[in-house]
Amino acid sequence: MRILKLTKDTRKNLLEELLKRSPNSYKQYEQTVNDIIENVRQNGDSAVFSYTRQFDGAEIGEDTIRVTKEEIKKAYELVDDALIHVMKKSLENIRIYHEKQKQYSWFDSRPDGVLLGQKVTPLARVGVYVPGGKAAYPSSVLMNVLPAKVAGVEKIVMTTPCNKEGKVNPATLAAADLAGVDEIYKTGGAQAIAALAFGTKSIPKVDKIVGPGNIYVALAKKAVFGHVSIDSIAGPSEILILADDTANPRYVAADLLSQAEHDELASAILITTSETLADQVSKEVDNFTRTLSRKDIIEKSLENYGYILIAQDMEEAVAAVNEIASEHLEILTANPFETMMKIKNAGAIFLGAYASEPLGDYFAGPNHVLPTNGTAKFFSPLGVDDFIKKSSIIAYSREALEPIYKDIVQFAESERLTAHANSIKVRFED
Repeated sequence: MRILKLTKDTRKNLLEELLKRSPNSYKQYEQTVNDIIENVRQNGDSAVFSYTRQFDGAEIGEDTIRVTKEEIKKAYELVDDALIHVMKKSLENIRIYHEKQKQYSWFDSRPDGVLLGQKVTPLARVGVYVPGGKAAYPSSVLMNVLPAKVAGVEKIVMTTPCNKEGKVNPATLAAADLAGVDEIYKTGGAQAIAALAFGTKSIPKVDKIVGPGNIYVALAKKAVFGHVSIDSIAGPSEILILADDTANPRYVAADLLSQAEHDELASAILITTSETLADQVSKEVDNFTRTLSRKDIIEKSLENYGYILIAQDMEEAVAAVNEIASEHLEILTANPFETMMKIKNAGAIFLGAYASEPLGDYFAGPNHVLPTNGTAKFFSPLGVDDFIKKSSIIAYSREALEPIYKDIVQFAESERLTAHANSIKVRFED
């Protein structure tokens, strides 16, 4: 891996490079995505079936687009029992963690007849998109579905691509069934997002779409936002490790590679105050990479977006961490909890030598759907809040309104909204 001194220029150049991976940088695909969305909006199922034939090579129709109970039963037979057991344990951890995020309606009343409050209501229908291309990710099924279930969403609809035989990855189906998905449809890409956003004869319209996908899926979600809500427009995966001379170089190298293997656009960065650690990690990365199954992807990822940056001190290192605002942040310092208190921007923070990033991906319980491309400065991980909406509650008695009604009238008239003022005044006419 390349080793650079952390300077103002290297930080600026790094940020510019990382931002090139954002879906907002792929405008050349927008027209294609928009055409697909409009076709599905106008022609519904026939457009979905046509794109499924074109992109996935599968002949899907009204009778076969929805996954049946028999297909789900068969999926369980095809998945190793040990994996089913692990998914159940992971599911329970995710559920317990997200139950602590639940919000409840509240009301505050006063003796003069004022009642103010907030009504919390789950979304009625949510669509979960699950990729089905290079690899299957049943962990993402659990992470996207469980917060919606905890929130109380009435209906959860999942779409995922099928293979040429019209089959969906069995681990994906098992995870969806374990998590409580209500309906599963065999379609992917921008056409699936459009179907969820506008509805077709076969696929119901939803209120919100969540889940990761390729650039076409990301741009489709961006395009339909406003017609439906979305979780985020996710970019490629990224890890940032903040380490001092107490860190184990083998652990650091292994953790960097855990993200580099995702795809060629994944980012893996180490920021350290130790030149010795930097050299050791670089050597360990080379040693590990030779033996890993996704060697070609890892090498391309590190060539494009792999960095080891040496900071003068921890203060400079922390400042760079906060500016990069990484999706995953590991802190491997002498006192990681103390260091963590200085961190302002990160999707998920992993503390200490035994909290490696895959622990969060699969098992610990916090959500692994995280803000990318610096959006951790203003976005949060997927959670129960993403699947609820809030309504304000206001009730006043005449006795409570009378002492203040002239204040409201004055405010409204200052904005020249006389009908607003009149709406208050009529309640106190002689």
